[in-house]
Amino acid sequence: MKDRFVSGLGCLLLFALFSVPLQAAEQDGLYWLGKVVSAVREQSYSGTFVYRNGARTESSRIIHLAENGKEYERLEVLDGSPREVIRHNDEIKCYLPESRTLIIEKRGQQSAFPLTLPTSLASLTEYYSIQKGPVERVAERDGQTIRLEPRDELRYGHQFWIDVDSGLPLKAGMLNEQGETLETFAFTQLKLGLPLNHDDFKSRFDPRSSGWRVLNMQTRETRGMEDAWLFRTRIPGFRKLAGMKRRGHAGAADSTHVVFSDGLAAISVFIEALPRDVEPGLIALGAVNVYQRVLGNHLIVLMGEVPPATLKKFGDGIEPRRK
Repeated sequence: MKDRFVSGLGCLLLFALFSVPLQAAEQDGLYWLGKVVSAVREQSYSGTFVYRNGARTESSRIIHLAENGKEYERLEVLDGSPREVIRHNDEIKCYLPESRTLIIEKRGQQSAFPLTLPTSLASLTEYYSIQKGPVERVAERDGQTIRLEPRDELRYGHQFWIDVDSGLPLKAGMLNEQGETLETFAFTQLKLGLPLNHDDFKSRFDPRSSGWRVLNMQTRETRGMEDAWLFRTRIPGFRKLAGMKRRGHAGAADSTHVVFSDGLAAISVFIEALPRDVEPGLIALGAVNVYQRVLGNHLIVLMGEVPPATLKKFGDGIEPRRK
């Protein structure tokens, strides 16, 4: 009995010895991810980056000013159809000059980065294994590598190269179940702390000129979805972040928009009146998967940077609440 107790105690001690470094490593990884979350909001910078999603590649220029607790951001797409996104705190204006359209909406203080960043660090280690890697060179700066491996098949893996000095994301990648890269973001040039003024954040397009139309995407928060819809299938770790009603233009029916997140990946659910010529099913758009489902006279659309099976499982559990 004594020998068994000593043997069992030895196993516990060995488990403790190996657990401490693992926990410390994950805490170190969370520290670096926390630096990213604060840096994209609190740092002033300008730069050029390349975004790849599947076969699509785009170069963009971004400037960001943090001043007295306020944020100003301007993103300009340099390839293909011209587009410009200007953000002041939670108001986003998207200029589409080819169709002479300006879209205005409020979506929280969300950066224009086409990059999945953590929204919460609290439960990340429950669903991702976080590993700190070597320091590597990106855009002439030193980047600390952090890798997040999913603990199940319901989400994708992620890797970040985080600027050692500023905490800004220099590069990032999203990896599928086979470890193949689905999406990449990488700065090719980055400057910090440049003098910026409010004139730098004015659009070069004038929507007051003839032929432009303005779409004000009005939203209003809802107090839960108990009024109309049930989400019966829960995906572990994914919690509701926001629920809102959207109206694109006067006379249009409201659509429902609900966002769920596990602290890193997000799933957006859109429920609207059934339009014409809808093809239900799964669509892959690089790292973004889309699942469309017709239910009665409604169209349910799910979008997210998660595996297709996750979207389908979640979407098939959505149904109207019985009155």
